[in-house]
Amino acid sequence: MSIPLTTLLNGSGAAFVPSLEITGLCYDSRKATPGSLFFALKGLKADGGAFVKDAISRGASAIVSDGVIPECGVPVVIVPDARATMADAAVAFFGSPSKSLKVAGITGTNGKTTTAFLTRHILDSQLRRTGLIGTIKYVVGDRSVDAPRTTPESVELQALLAEMRDEGCKAVAMEVSSHALEQNRARGIEFDAAVFTNLTQDHLDYHKTMEAYFEAKAILFDSLSRQTQKTGSAIINLDDRYGHLLLQRLGKPAAKVVTFGLGVRSDFRASDTRFDANGSTFHLAARGRTYFVRLPLIGAFNIYNALGALAASVACGIELRAAVTALASAPQVLGRLERVPARRNFQVFVDYAHTDDALRNVLKTLRDLNPARLIVVVGCGGDRDRAKRPLMASAAEELADWCIFTSDNPRSEDPGRILEDMKKGLRGSNHESVEDRHFAIQKAIEMAGPRDIVLIAGKGHETYQEFSTGRVPFDDVEEARRAIDARRVDLGEEDFR
Repeated sequence: MSIPLTTLLNGSGAAFVPSLEITGLCYDSRKATPGSLFFALKGLKADGGAFVKDAISRGASAIVSDGVIPECGVPVVIVPDARATMADAAVAFFGSPSKSLKVAGITGTNGKTTTAFLTRHILDSQLRRTGLIGTIKYVVGDRSVDAPRTTPESVELQALLAEMRDEGCKAVAMEVSSHALEQNRARGIEFDAAVFTNLTQDHLDYHKTMEAYFEAKAILFDSLSRQTQKTGSAIINLDDRYGHLLLQRLGKPAAKVVTFGLGVRSDFRASDTRFDANGSTFHLAARGRTYFVRLPLIGAFNIYNALGALAASVACGIELRAAVTALASAPQVLGRLERVPARRNFQVFVDYAHTDDALRNVLKTLRDLNPARLIVVVGCGGDRDRAKRPLMASAAEELADWCIFTSDNPRSEDPGRILEDMKKGLRGSNHESVEDRHFAIQKAIEMAGPRDIVLIAGKGHETYQEFSTGRVPFDDVEEARRAIDARRVDLGEEDFR
C-alpha cells in the first residue's frame, strides 16, 4: 500500500510538500522501511533528529519535523507540530478506522481499566466481536497481546483500530491517558462515548500541577465538538469535583452530556448499593426507568465504574436492559481487587492502587467486609511524583490495622529513599518497612490470622519489578500464592467464610 505524501500531510501547515508515495509511517528509526515517512519527534529524553540518518539508512524516503534538520539527502518537511501531523497522517494512512467502529474512550486517574473492561464486556455481549486498548492488554477480536503502554502512539493506535476494523470488530473500548492526550496520540479518533471517571493527584512529575493535569484530560472532551462524523457523548462523573469543572467547561451545546453518580441529579444514578465478598448490587435509575443491577465486583468505586460503562455502552447503541444483564457476568479484571485463592481462614487481595485516593477506596471497601484485621503491603514507584508518597503512607496508616511499606518499582531511585519519603506522612506506629517486596508479602501472609484480610497494593497486574539495572520477573499474585502455600497450616485453620 502506498499513499501520496501530499495526502498524508494535507492541513499540516507545511510550506512545501514534495510529490512522493509513502509506504509506511514510523517515529522509531529502527522501524523504518523502504518508502516510509519518518517523524523526528522531540522526546523527554531524546530528540528524533538524532536518528534521521539511521532512518534513511533503513529506507525512509522523507522526514517530518518541527525542528531544524540538517541536509540529509531526502526531502525534509517542516511543520508547526510534528506530533499532531503524525496523528493526522496516521488517520489518513489507515483510512480513518474509528469511523467504522463504535468507540468508547475512558479517561481519569482511577477506574479507567475496569471501566474499559466492563464496557468492552457489554459491547462484546451484544456485538459479538470487539476490541480493547488499555493498561493490561490490547485485544483484537479473539487475540490479545500485552500492552507496552496504556495508550499507544498515534501510528500504532491507528494501526490497531484498522486491524480491528479489518478483522470484523464492531466496537472498541479504550483507555485514554493524560500523556496520550497531551501528546496528540488520540487525535483524529471519532468517539461515540468519552468517559471521565475522576481526577486525583497523580503524574505531577509530568504535568507539574493539578490544573495542567485536568487540562490534559479535558482535551478528550474538547475534541468531541470538532468531530465531523459522530456526535459523541461526554459521560461525566458528577460526584467528582473535577467532573463538575468539566461539565461547566463543556456546557450543553458543546456535546451530548450524560452524567453519572449517586446524586439525584445524575442521568445514570445508583442507589441502595450493597456488596459483600462476592459482588455488588444496586438500583439504577436511568432514561426514565429503574433497573436492579448485579455486578460480580466489590466496592463503591466499582459502582462508579459500572455506571460509566453502562452509560458508554448506551452511547454506543446498546439497549440499556441488555447492558444491565451483561454486567452480571462481567469478568474479574487482573490486578483490580483480585482475590488470590487461599484455602485458609484469611483472604488475600491484589490491587493496582497507586494513588492515595485509589488506596483509600480499596481499603474502605475491604474494611466494610469486617475483617478481624486489615493488613496492607504497599510502596511507591521511583522516578514518579514524590509528593504523593507521604499521602499514600498516610492513607494506609489511617485505614489499615498494620502497614508493611516496601518497594514498588524503584526504577533509578534508591528504594530506601522512597520509603523515607513515604514515612513523612506517618503519625502512628502501626507500620514497619521491609524493603524487599518478596519478603514483605511473605511477612504479611505469615502474620495473617483468622478472618484477617491482606491487601497487596500498587502493582496489580504487573509481572515485573523495575530497578536501575532493568526489569526482573515479579508477580504479586504468584508471590502471594507461594507464600500461602508455604505457610504452615495452623490447627483448625480452614477456608475463609
